[in-house]
Amino acid sequence: MTFKSLGLNPALIKALDAQGITNPFPIQAATIPDAIAGHDILGRGQTGSGKTLAFGLALLHNIFGMRAKAHQPLALVLAPTRELAQQIDEVLRPLARSVGHECVVIAGGMPYGKQVNALKKSISIVVATPGRLIDLLDRKDIRFDHLEVTVLDEADQMADMGFLPAVKEILNQTKKGGQRLLFSATLDRGVDGLVKQYLKDPR
Repeated sequence: MTFKSLGLNPALIKALDAQGITNPFPIQAATIPDAIAGHDILGRGQTGSGKTLAFGLALLHNIFGMRAKAHQPLALVLAPTRELAQQIDEVLRPLARSVGHECVVIAGGMPYGKQVNALKKSISIVVATPGRLIDLLDRKDIRFDHLEVTVLDEADQMADMGFLPAVKEILNQTKKGGQRLLFSATLDRGVDGLVKQYLKDPR
């Protein structure tokens, strides 16, 4: 099986080829076809399983050809820590740029003003930790009017760190009918409740 056989946009296939990536990991093969068809996704995967590329390619396929407006991203990836957010950004950024999109990391422990200034530009993909994102939402520095795809990565770790109330507050501000992809090693500690409340007929 190849990424091409999964139905991904040819521009993304070309970008993957340039990185020498041709064959999907199991979690990518299992989730990408349903995700690019617009379904909500429940992905069970540990760190290192290839899930970042799974949701990254899906969201880039689904926002292909769209244009973000200032303060209004097209896709949001929530992660429990700044370190993970930065790792996700490192994977997504070159692929995003290859199809005309930009990413920004929104997380605590990083310059506030720099993040706000980035959002003034047409940033398509925001990779964020819950706390800092809520700060920016409260200040109206970011809005979800045009948000097409929301990803929760390592949802179980976010639950362990006490972020579920913040995650729910964020999800409640995303538009109804938007696509949601949730990745978690387990469905314990309230993650199952997130799935039931916020995912529609997940695959």
